[in-house]
Amino acid sequence: MGGPVLFSALFRTKSVEQSIRDTAEPEHALKKSLSALDLTVFGVGVIIGTGIFVLTGQVAKENAGPATAFAFIVAGIVCALAALCYAEFASTVPVAGSAYTFSYASLGELPAWIIGWDLVLEFALGTAVVAVGWSGYVRSLMDNAGWHLPDALAGPDVAEGVGFDILAFVLVLVLTGILVLGMKLSARVTQVVVAIKVTVVLIVIIAGAFFIQSANYSPFIPEAQQIPAGGGLHAPLVQLLFGYAPTNFGVMGIFTAASVVFFAFIGFDIVATAAEETRHPQRDMPRGILGSLFICTLLYVLVSIVVTGMQHYSRLSVDAPLADAFKETGHPFFAGIISFGAAVGLTTVCMILLLGQTRVFFAMSRDGLLPRFFSRVHPKYKTPHRPTILLGVLIAILAGFTSLSELAELVNIGTLFAFVVVALSVIILRRTRPDLHRAFRTPWVPVVPVLSVAASLWLMLNLPAETWLRFAVWMALGIVVYFLYGRTHSELVKRRK
Repeated sequence: MGGPVLFSALFRTKSVEQSIRDTAEPEHALKKSLSALDLTVFGVGVIIGTGIFVLTGQVAKENAGPATAFAFIVAGIVCALAALCYAEFASTVPVAGSAYTFSYASLGELPAWIIGWDLVLEFALGTAVVAVGWSGYVRSLMDNAGWHLPDALAGPDVAEGVGFDILAFVLVLVLTGILVLGMKLSARVTQVVVAIKVTVVLIVIIAGAFFIQSANYSPFIPEAQQIPAGGGLHAPLVQLLFGYAPTNFGVMGIFTAASVVFFAFIGFDIVATAAEETRHPQRDMPRGILGSLFICTLLYVLVSIVVTGMQHYSRLSVDAPLADAFKETGHPFFAGIISFGAAVGLTTVCMILLLGQTRVFFAMSRDGLLPRFFSRVHPKYKTPHRPTILLGVLIAILAGFTSLSELAELVNIGTLFAFVVVALSVIILRRTRPDLHRAFRTPWVPVVPVLSVAASLWLMLNLPAETWLRFAVWMALGIVVYFLYGRTHSELVKRRK
């Protein structure tokens, strides 16, 4: 195959109209049952996890002090730039697959495959990591009640030799079953759990406000401290490339902290994967994406103000800062509520990550880039039951046998990569398809997408070099799979023959 022909084949685009027509085929059509409220709840459900209870105090102690509240605002703005781009695409192309579908319509098939392959890995690892974290919280609550799991069933981090995390395994299987039974059931379960989780967060904010001591806010922006430059694969890529060493505390420390707390926001983009199952996507997608992001930013800022007011930032614990701050003030009861809230809340994080992954896998299968066997929906529930069951079982086994803490950063780099692709896609589709009806338009194009790309790339550069290396290996494997299978089985190829 000649160079120009190969290039055109790799970068062939799937029209927005064709993507939407594909959603109307009965055996490949998902049921439309979600509202703006459902989408907002999904967003809040996946964004608010252990980060709000752990990361807040950790960053206050190590990076920004009481100015952590500003760091959350900065991170929220970075996410808002990406959210505006996602909102335009999700309302214009209301098709399952999120960044994969958007890039197929603008950048072409190979870039779409790369981002889809990326998202499948990120959501799989994210689900497994969260399930293992949930298991740890539940074991802690069981220990407090006097119930103890055998070490062999508590996971590889606890057991000597081979261990199996039975709680993480069972959680993923149960959530898989809920997702197979339908999106509306998933939405109802999520609403109940998110209501409990947000109530716990509000209790923490309101109760903690009574224990604030104004002296703990002094100094609000502590004096800057230079961090010695590191080396090796554990060092941030920006250090290895440019010799730049980030600063803790001071004004620049706020931006260092923002690059850390940014990862507490990851998840709002998963709302876009449910576009095809939304009754009025043109209206409700922007509301769900932007609404969930605003609510979570507000809660994060309030929690950071409370925890740094309850206890001086220099004395905060790193493992459970919010719970320990309540213990320090003589109120251990609230520490128990926080652990309960974190355990309950992580169930929705796990379920919505699994939801996002199955929808991307389903969309790639419907386009022929993965076997079409996985693109048929359940005749009764109208859910993609085959990829849901396959991925659910695989992730349950992964969560049961593997200690995944060192792989968690792969979730972050993949999400940021998706942000870059979506922002670029907005610019390209505005140029190539100005005629498309856009119910929601990203303001100030190309300024907002360019800022989103720059901010995402900066945060990616702050990730360790070994994370980049693992990411590159997974991407290389994906390109091999594409050339061996996806390129020749693509539905676009069959339609053009």
